[in-house]
Amino acid sequence: MRKIFFAVTIALSLMAAGFYHFVTTDYSARQNEHRRKLGAVYMTLNNPFYEVIDEEIRTVVENHGDILISRDPALSVEKQLEEIQNLIDAEVELIFINPVDWTKVEPALELARAAKIPVIAIDTNVEDDTLVNCTVVSDNYSAGVQCAEHLLKNSSGGKIALLKHSQARSSIDRIQGFLDKISANKNFEVVAQAECFGQLEIAMPAMENMIDAHPEINIVMALNDPAAMGAIAALQNVNRLGDVKVYGVDGVPETKEMIFSRRMTATAGQSPRKIGRIAADRAYKIFDGKSVEKIIKLPTHLISSENISSTDIDGWN
Repeated sequence: MRKIFFAVTIALSLMAAGFYHFVTTDYSARQNEHRRKLGAVYMTLNNPFYEVIDEEIRTVVENHGDILISRDPALSVEKQLEEIQNLIDAEVELIFINPVDWTKVEPALELARAAKIPVIAIDTNVEDDTLVNCTVVSDNYSAGVQCAEHLLKNSSGGKIALLKHSQARSSIDRIQGFLDKISANKNFEVVAQAECFGQLEIAMPAMENMIDAHPEINIVMALNDPAAMGAIAALQNVNRLGDVKVYGVDGVPETKEMIFSRRMTATAGQSPRKIGRIAADRAYKIFDGKSVEKIIKLPTHLISSENISSTDIDGWN
């Protein structure tokens, strides 16, 4: 009887070991049964800045043998909510989100929380940061301050036009930093402002309308470089580019070339590569059960004709 008992015990042990081997071994042809799926939803991919962030996140994710599913809601709050739900249905294990509207993204974040999926906000904050595990952004307020400091150093006064995107906290902080810095100097006055969602094709006609209504404008502060490029195109059309200072934020290679050739005044350079890499790194810390910072702010640096060289033009930081 004892021999039978030991034989059964050994057989059960072997069966258990075989079952464990079966469930932990990936028998798929492409070895992807056990790969993690992560999701990323941007406000738009019609901006090279977000393309670079996505590229960096994807590199880290794929180097871990995992999958990144990226989505573009094209500046639609409703579409972004739908895309988040689709990612949840696809059983992603973490979501990177770049909110279309920082005050209206909460329903999407609530969906992720209900599904117990961690969220990392990238490039711009959300209103309720308790709904995200980590936020990775540039120091956007400082970016606006840096543009204003350059203006104050190089001009005694002027009439300012603002190109804004008030649905994005990053844009709000940049414009506010700029305004706060120049506020003590009464020789500067904001005479016009327009929403452009940070899009070149919207900023260009918006700038045309502002310069037509206020020909005295001689300074433009744009929330980002695509908006600044839209302003430059509009000013070129009316032969005003030579006497209007144009500021932006990003450090897009095309705007660096414009600064080098004196067609744009300055931009506060960001590093989308660092934002992407750091966000992806924090995702894997979360997977490992490690604590992560609630918010990470990366410094910006002003790029102007005074400090740019031909070797600085190509590529992103």
